Amino acid sequence: QLAQLFTVEARVTGEHGHYYPAALQTLDALLDSAPDDRDLTFLALTTKAGVLLSQHQFAAALETGKEALEMNPYNAQIYGVLVDAQVELGHYEKAVELADQMVAIRPDLRSYARVSYLREIHGLVDPAIEAMQLAVSAGLPGTEEAAWTRLQLGQLYERYGQPQKAEAHFLHVLTERPAYPFALGALGRLELERGDYAKAEKWLTQAAEAIPELSFYEDLVRLYQATGRNAEAEKTLNAVLLMLQDDVASGHQMNLEFARVCAELMHDDRRALEYLLREYDQRPDNIDVNRELAGLYTRMGQTGEAQFHLRKAARTNSRHPELVSLQSELGVDRLSAN
Repeated sequence: QLAQLFTVEARVTGEHGHYYPAALQTLDALLDSAPDDRDLTFLALTTKAGVLLSQHQFAAALETGKEALEMNPYNAQIYGVLVDAQVELGHYEKAVELADQMVAIRPDLRSYARVSYLREIHGLVDPAIEAMQLAVSAGLPGTEEAAWTRLQLGQLYERYGQPQKAEAHFLHVLTERPAYPFALGALGRLELERGDYAKAEKWLTQAAEAIPELSFYEDLVRLYQATGRNAEAEKTLNAVLLMLQDDVASGHQMNLEFARVCAELMHDDRRALEYLLREYDQRPDNIDVNRELAGLYTRMGQTGEAQFHLRKAARTNSRHPELVSLQSELGVDRLSAN
């Protein structure tokens, strides 16, 4: 129970560097004591796998999750952990198989949300939205879990060109869970995209004051850079780099996040490539990692490398807007990826 409390606090407060290591320490101590209670051991393994996922230690999460599954193959929660790990490692067919089993055991918010993610990965945008709508309907209004799920629905609409619907869902979250930081941050990002910097700053500042979430600070850097507030941009960028370093020190794998900061905020493609290649070594089959590499190589004028990674990124027929744009630019269609 203490470890689970730590994981909840990590998500609610954004203090990942403190709470996730504390959770792992508590869980490892419990597992090392070899408890006779199989249910307790299963719960500890499942919780540990979830924490490892949160720390982006995906291979370790998968192995821990498999160990838990052997103890209880009829629990929906462990299937959720395994789906997430397989997705992050780029094993999408296995993830679909596990998600089907999860839904069969317990058709609820968590299982519908994972079905939605997998449909989106395979280019089924409208069915992905439908599944996330089911997940939202299955949630208890006002809970953090329901707020997070509606946020995902809004982000689906945002990603695929329906910002007004996205905004409506972000605002709806705030009616059920006032001052929810991730909804505030999402509204700020929308206004940033629209070029309404005053509104964007209002939302993003509220979000960043609530919890030290990396993405809020990154968007504030973008805002300051766009409005010529260079001193504030540099100060906030330094805060972002410190947050990343703290995460790494506490056990997080943050190569992808470092790469994005280097490329998008520091405009240092060479350094970004170093981080992305480290991540690629860990997750060569992940379509997001390959899409990022394709985009970076394209900007660097290395077309052959860009096409190689774009084909890997396109193999699930994803319709992610960045992927579609790169396919058009490089002349790589979806069928050539198969």
